[in-house]
Amino acid sequence: MFQLNEDETNNMVSQNAIPSKQHLGGHLPFVFTEHGVLMLANVLKSESAMQMSIYIIEIFVRLREMLLTHKDILLKLEQLEKQVIQNSGDINRIFSALKQLLNPPSAPRPRIGFKIKE
Repeated sequence: MFQLNEDETNNMVSQNAIPSKQHLGGHLPFVFTEHGVLMLANVLKSESAMQMSIYIIEIFVRLREMLLTHKDILLKLEQLEKQVIQNSGDINRIFSALKQLLNPPSAPRPRIGFKIKE
């Protein structure tokens, strides 16, 4: 068990983990690690305490699984970002070529065809 600092508490409030700091009674909250919950489950012997401890451990397991899943997604996003950065130069060249095609030069062109010598 350890106590959260001010920044961690603000982060919990901003992520809606807790509605506001008023719900904490003006104090910094104490929290448990996954191992701390397991140790607590071994100490508390009431039926409701054991069920709650098991429920909290299951939540930690789900959080770990979610982090691993999101880690894969973050790696894919990083790969896509690198590809976009590499392709951005090509895309800029394509747009500049398209702009040149849409805005042809306005200089007069020489006439084509039969010319009479004077």
